[in-house]
This record gives sequence, structure tokens and C-alpha cells, in this order.
Amino acid sequence: MPVSNRSAQRSAPRSPLRVAVLADSDTRWKWGALTARRLAPGHRLTGHLLRGRATPTARQLGEVGVRADRLTEVTCAEFLADIERERYDVVVLALVGGAVQAVLHGVRALWPDPAARPVIVTGYVGVVYEKLADGLLLRHGADLVLANSRHDAQRFRAVYEGVGADAGCVTETVLPFLGGAAYEPAGSRATTVVFAVQPSVPESRADRAYLLERAAGHARLHPDREVLVKLRSRPGEHTTHLEEQPYQRLAAKVPGGLPANCRLAYGNMGEVLDGADLLVTVSSTAALESLHRGIPTAVLTDLGIREALGNHHFLGSGCLASWDQLDAGLLPQGDPEWLAAQGVAPLATTPLVTAPLATTPLATTPRAAGAGAADVAEAAAADPAGAAAAAEDADVFAAARARLAALLELPGLPPVAPYYTLTTAPRYLPGILARHHLAADGTPLPGAAREGAEPSRLRRRLRSHLRDAARGLYRHGVQRVAPLIRRMGEL
Repeated sequence: MPVSNRSAQRSAPRSPLRVAVLADSDTRWKWGALTARRLAPGHRLTGHLLRGRATPTARQLGEVGVRADRLTEVTCAEFLADIERERYDVVVLALVGGAVQAVLHGVRALWPDPAARPVIVTGYVGVVYEKLADGLLLRHGADLVLANSRHDAQRFRAVYEGVGADAGCVTETVLPFLGGAAYEPAGSRATTVVFAVQPSVPESRADRAYLLERAAGHARLHPDREVLVKLRSRPGEHTTHLEEQPYQRLAAKVPGGLPANCRLAYGNMGEVLDGADLLVTVSSTAALESLHRGIPTAVLTDLGIREALGNHHFLGSGCLASWDQLDAGLLPQGDPEWLAAQGVAPLATTPLVTAPLATTPLATTPRAAGAGAADVAEAAAADPAGAAAAAEDADVFAAARARLAALLELPGLPPVAPYYTLTTAPRYLPGILARHHLAADGTPLPGAAREGAEPSRLRRRLRSHLRDAARGLYRHGVQRVAPLIRRMGEL
């Protein structure tokens, strides 16, 4: 669309912003969809799931509890074709770094000149404790790179500035799924303990079995407490990280079995935390959700405090503890200064973060009209109640919303400009793009995007069954064959 067309349509009838979210796992879908809701209340959400090993199942999506007006499974090339055809206002990329980079170069190929393209938003789904430079540089080029705390924003800017890249895209927010009711202490004793496990931390079977046995031992030691081992996925499902040693399998081999007051649990983490008196984990983002509510939270030190475990991120939090200390009755409380720096200050001091989401659209003119700050003010004047609701959570997303409004106000946006190009990374970049079936210039490789008539229902069902079978074989290889080969290699 020509640049001038957007300004020419400023008087077009109002309609909600059109937002597309592309995610590659259940947790990233949760982050992406809730981020879209925070950035553009009242929008029309179209969801896309990037086809791959971690594509979430219907059950996983239902557990997340965030619904889209439309949800489809796509490849990178198919997604690029969709955003060119549909002309979304905002695109949220909830993906691993390499996939973000591929989409960014695809967007640049679609709009190589200033144009009325979508605003591109990306970020991280949780704690950033590894591959900081690599992950950030793969996300550079997005119009907004969201940081989940003041601490992260400072680190992100330092990385970009350190390579001479524009750091203006970095915008401080918080994790969009922080919320729920503030914790009401049950007294000096915990009655419900939630052990939030992780798919890949720790990695070894022995360490995972140890942690599970300690959770079971805690339940035996405190028969008046209920210990919930909160699992990320059911057998046959994959999440963001590979799980070679599922806790379901380890639970069947706990000496003496799990006691009656210790059980495996599934479900939405927010709902599980509603009844928690103590959250225990190695380094799960669930710790931040728990701390935000004011729930006593323990980050385990039994396996050491190591970068490989991610628990080093919680240095200074006041939450580092061992199962021995928890057995003795310790209920760790977060350090206020650390919590504030991490964007998870307790509810009592930051009610803005968890207020109900606004239902008034952020900007209601069509994308071509360049909805911006003036439209936001007009919407607020038209609906004071909605504006008040939006204002309640404005502090944490105000900067992001203001930047988004300013970009939507422009008659056209410049081409995306990732740090990685064929000049800065001539060996690295082509491999990333090729994994997503894109050429070195960001255009889809031949056959990457299906063209022509939609396949028949029978063909679609056949493809779906073949993909499910392939994912099943992959999971079998990860969880059965790979550990067996590794053990044989240790003989």
C-alpha cells in the first residue's frame, strides 16, 4: 500500500485494531496473546501456531485459557503470505530467536521500502538467564522488543549498544500474565505446597528423581500439608523445552510410591497458585508469578546455584533455599528491592499490574488510517469508564502503548532493519533463514508456501495425522531412544 494512502484514510469508519500473534509453543502463545491484550485492549486477535515439534495441542491451548478469534497452524512462509494479504495493524512474534529473525527478514522482503506495514512486537516469555546476546540480536529489527523488567531493559540496551545497534526498540513492561488474587497467609504454616517442575531443568534423570523424592519426603514429613507436583504437560505433549525425563515416569519409580498427600497436578498455573501457601521450583517463571502475589517462594539450591540451572537469576531475591530448610519450616519471602527491579513487586504495592484488562480499543481506526495517540484520547473521552479501567494498568504498559500509538500514527513505517545481515553475519544468517525455508534475501524458497486452491478435507486430515505421527516419533526418540543411547555410551 502506498505510504500516502494511510493518511488519506484518516476519516475511515472506526474498527478495532487487527492483531496477529505467531507462537511456537503453549507458553509463548500465552505470552503473545496476553501481550497483545495489554498493548491493544479490544483488538481482534488472529492466532497462528508455527508448525514444529512444540506446536501445542488443543488441551494445552485450553489450559492456557486465552482464545483467539481465529487460530491456524502455519509455516513461516505461510505466515508471511498471510500478513501480506490480511494487512494486520500489529504482529506479535512469540517465538524463539531464530524464528523471530526469519520472520523479520521475511517482513523486510515484503516491504523493502517505507510502507504501511504492521508494527512488529517481540520479547521473552520469562526469565532471561542464558544466551542473552544471541537471543537479543536475533530479535533486533522488531519495532518493539519488550523487556519484562527494569533489570532486563538495562541489559537489553547494553547488548544492542555494545554492537552499535539501535536500542530504541527496547521497551520496559512486565510479564503480561502476572495477576491473580493477592496471597492471604494461612498462618505460620503452609498447608498447600506447589512444586513447579520444568521440562529441562535439571536435565539428568538422577537429579530429577532426587527432587521428586524430596517433594514426596516433604509430604511424608508434613502429613497436614498437600504437596502438588505441578507438571507442564501430559504424556505425548511437548512444551517450549524438551523433556527427556518426564516426571510422570519418575513418579512410578519413587521408593514406596507417592504418599497420599502428594500428587501430580496439571492445569493453569494461575489457578494452581490460587490455593498455594508455598511455591517451590528450581528456576521456573512460576516463581515470579508467585512472588508477585506475595506467596512464599523457594528457589531450590539442592543442586547448587548454577547458570545451567537458571537459579543464579534469583541471587539477592531472598528466596534461595534447600529442601532441608523447607522441611524445617522455612517460608522464604522476596526481597522488596529485588522484586521491584524484576518488575514483580507484590500486589499490595503495585495494584496497577493486575487490574482488570480494559475493553476499550486502544485505537479504533483502520491500520491504513494510522490510528495513533489522538485516537486513544478520543476513545477515552467517549468512554470514561473504559478509560479508567485502562488507566489502572497503564503504568506497566504505558510506554509500550505510547510507542505503539506513535508508530500507528505514522503514514508509513521504515523497512525493518535487523542487526544480522549478509554483511554482519554472512555465515550465520543464511542457515537461520534456510531452517525456515527462506532464501538469503528473506523470500520463501520454491514450494515453501502452498499456492492455489485449499486442499480437500481428506487431505487436510491426512496431513494432520502424518504430522502427529511424526511428532510422536520425535518425542519417542527424545524420551526413549536418546537416553538409552546416552547410557550405552557411558558403559
